[in-house]
Amino acid sequence: MSNLNRRSALSLGVALGLVGAASAVPAWSWAATGTDPWEVWDDEVDPLMAGVLDAGQVPAVNTALSSWVNNGDALPAGLPANLAAYLQRNNQLPSWADRAKLRRAADFNRRKDTYLFMLYGLGSGIMSTVIPREARSVYWSAGGADMKNRAAKTFTFGYDLSDLNAFEPSGQFVVTVNKTRLVHAAVRHLLPRSPQWTAVSDERIPISNGDILITFHSLGTFVHRKLAEWKVPMSAADEDAFLHQWQVALHLLGVHDEFIPQTWAAADAQSAQVLTPLLAPTTEGKALAEVLLGLTAQLDGGLTRGILDEFVRYVLSDEIGDWLGLPRDYGAATLIRTGWPAYIAFREGLIPVAPAGFYVFDQLLRSVAMLFLNNFTSPTTTPITIPTGNRPGS
Repeated sequence: MSNLNRRSALSLGVALGLVGAASAVPAWSWAATGTDPWEVWDDEVDPLMAGVLDAGQVPAVNTALSSWVNNGDALPAGLPANLAAYLQRNNQLPSWADRAKLRRAADFNRRKDTYLFMLYGLGSGIMSTVIPREARSVYWSAGGADMKNRAAKTFTFGYDLSDLNAFEPSGQFVVTVNKTRLVHAAVRHLLPRSPQWTAVSDERIPISNGDILITFHSLGTFVHRKLAEWKVPMSAADEDAFLHQWQVALHLLGVHDEFIPQTWAAADAQSAQVLTPLLAPTTEGKALAEVLLGLTAQLDGGLTRGILDEFVRYVLSDEIGDWLGLPRDYGAATLIRTGWPAYIAFREGLIPVAPAGFYVFDQLLRSVAMLFLNNFTSPTTTPITIPTGNRPGS
């Protein structure tokens, strides 16, 4: 079915009351064009990947893409001609990207690495499990059946985005985001074939521009807001660069430029309008959260599960903690609520004296995390591969 026909079917379903909760999804009233991001997918790559999947070419494509790693690498041989042409056009930054800002964002990521690691992992990662559409799409797709591998791939995206050379020829993020865009298109083609997903979903096609923006708000917008709440020092130039990094990432993921917030104030307003009202528990989300926290508990090397659960409550809310059934540990809660602000003050006080030492510690922490998620076979990356089906049995 063409994107136009699928969108028409979705709109008709909403009009007739056939899509259930979809009619209650908050509208993107800020969109100046009048176009609703919930009804925008990826016109360029969706039909391309549908053809690759239907022709049984995914295994060969994954094999070819496995050697394509750095942004400056030439495209590998062995790709279908139309896919190679698409990647050739899209494996570059948008014309409006500001390389000076991107370099400043990389330095900001380096200086705030520990906070970002904790917030992306125990904040954004767990928040994704109470975003119903995202939780259901992840759970019923192929990645939901192997959450350690799925978490490693998600970690790869964040790892590459935060790298000092993320957008440089020697970095890997532009390639990583292009592979992620292909995966999204494949999931859009595959997931509507899952009767389990269609039975619980309030949308006919997953991963719209609206869904991607929601994920951004659970990542970039949430993290920026928490850093401000924690009084982590950030210059105006740092904040602008951090936003610009995400603006470029959203563009590369296929989000229309007119939907991308231009300021943090606009991002916060969007988040309050369309993310916060959507947050809710689901059966799928609870299962995913338990797996993710279980993986983190194996990784922490000394932290207790109680501390992990209470840190989630600290960064997200007790309400979300209750939704996920996280048991209370009031001793750990007291430790976190007094100790974490003290740690931030201590760290920020010492960074001017020993910046290199903190950076080495931060990178060690991230490398150990990636090593664990890759079953101790690779410390830096996880291949992002295109799926050929949904969750086994669905």
